[in-house]
Amino acid sequence: MEARTPKGALLLSRSDVERLLTPDACIAAVEDAFRQHALGKLPAPGILRLHPAEGSFHVKAAFTIQGVVILCDAASGVPLAVMDSMAITALRTAAATAVAAKYLAPERCEAALICGCGAQAAAQLRALLQVRRPARVYAYDQDSDKARQFASRQEAELPIEVSAVSDLREAAAASRIIVTCTTARRWFLAHDMVRPGTFVAAVGADSEQKQEIDPQLLAQCTLVTDLTEQACKIGDLHHAIDAGALSRADVHAELGEVVAGAKRGRSHDHEIIVFDSTGTGLQDVAAAAAVYRRALEQHTGIPFSFCD
Repeated sequence: MEARTPKGALLLSRSDVERLLTPDACIAAVEDAFRQHALGKLPAPGILRLHPAEGSFHVKAAFTIQGVVILCDAASGVPLAVMDSMAITALRTAAATAVAAKYLAPERCEAALICGCGAQAAAQLRALLQVRRPARVYAYDQDSDKARQFASRQEAELPIEVSAVSDLREAAAASRIIVTCTTARRWFLAHDMVRPGTFVAAVGADSEQKQEIDPQLLAQCTLVTDLTEQACKIGDLHHAIDAGALSRADVHAELGEVVAGAKRGRSHDHEIIVFDSTGTGLQDVAAAAAVYRRALEQHTGIPFSFCD
């Protein structure tokens, strides 16, 4: 099917984005974005933060806008598409976890653990299953009912055993892949919960107030970030530095450096690796561009022009 080039921009709804942005397409786009950034072919993304009395607002900028994604032509600045960002955010965040797991997680994994069964959890699990095949998945949440509902729903939809657990320590010890995707303000994954050979994707700490990982665990592991500069300001790394557990120099690599082959991935079976995922505008751009390309191919979206 030939792609059409609209005279104006495309308006893409949430349902459009969810249909067009498959996990495998998003993973491929995000992986390439990390690689291109490490090779110096993409400009460094930035982040703008505001902190009102209640809640928070942040913009992770890389020629895009968080909340409503506006995809523009990099050369001319002309808007190409305006799309809902809910699916973009969930899938690109999960795609970063999958890319990290592809390069850093153990090849064989009997069990994986999802900590936090909110809106991000399903996307994380589906993306992870694109690159690793654990025999079973454990689901943990402070709200036990939420964990049970998540496990039941995912087991019904996926060809894998998914069970809710109430003992975080026991589940963490049994898992070789752990994904933390919570809104925690205080770390809950302690250094003595994680056994040798485990890969941890720390996803939830995307602002200064959030924290999921024990600083001592970061001090003892091989630490990989999505963007080190950003993780020093808002990630779990930020809290570990403040606690005096480690410094920026202790970071092994950015994920893009591993993807590009500039830094090593997993070196041995007993290595504990933590991926500090703070979320970047590069991921938004990669995912939005993938949506736009598929929308053109499938003649999807409502054409419009700001000049009319």
